[in-house]
Amino acid sequence: MILINFKVYRETFGEGAIKLAEACKAVTEKTGVKIYPVVAAIDAYRIIKEVGMEVMIQHTDGMAEGTKSGFVSTEQAMRLGVSGSLLNHSEHKMKPGTIKKILAAWPKGFKSVVCIQTQGQAERWAKNIKPDYIAYEPAYLIANQEKSVATEKPEVIKKMVELYKEIPLLVGAGIHSIEDVKISLELGAKGILVSSAIVKSANPEADLLKLAEVFTEF
Repeated sequence: MILINFKVYRETFGEGAIKLAEACKAVTEKTGVKIYPVVAAIDAYRIIKEVGMEVMIQHTDGMAEGTKSGFVSTEQAMRLGVSGSLLNHSEHKMKPGTIKKILAAWPKGFKSVVCIQTQGQAERWAKNIKPDYIAYEPAYLIANQEKSVATEKPEVIKKMVELYKEIPLLVGAGIHSIEDVKISLELGAKGILVSSAIVKSANPEADLLKLAEVFTEF
C-alpha cells in the first residue's frame, strides 16, 4: 500500500489535485498496488467524484457534528465517501490522550493511520492504541531528498514491526527511491508514505510507477 500525502503544496492546488490523483489511479490500474491519495479535506469529495478513486484525508478532529466551526468531522468525511484519515502527523501533532479519545469513537470501516515520530513514543504510549495502521515517520527526515527512514533507521522499522505485530506498519519520511521501498518491505513494513518525491516530481506517474513496481516483487 502506498499513501501519497498531497499536503498543501502548490502543485496540488485546484486542478493540480485532480491531475495528481489521476496519476495515482493510473499506477494502481497498471500494477494492482493499492494507492491512496491523502488529500486536503476541501479536495476530497471532488477527487472521489471526478477521478473515481478512494482517498484519505490528512487530519480529522474526530467529532461527529455540532458547534465546532473550522473542525473536520470524521462522520461527515465518511458520509462523503472518504476512506480514512491520518492522525498525529508530525506537521499536525495531537496529544496522546486526544488520539486515544478519537480512536475510541472511531467509526467502523473508516481507516485510521496514526503517525509516530519516534520509537520512544511507541514504547511510552502508542503501543497501547489500536488503529488500522501505524505510520513511522521521523520528523527530521521528512522531505529529505538524500536520506530516508529506510537508510537511517532500519533497526527502528524492524523494532516497530515486532512491537505492533498484528497492526500493519507503514513507513515514511524521505522515502524516494526503489531501494528505500525494498528495504522497508524486507524489514516487514506493509506500505510506505511519500509526499514531495511524487508531488513535486516533473513526472509523478512515472516516478510513482517505479516505486509501486517494487511491491509486485513481494
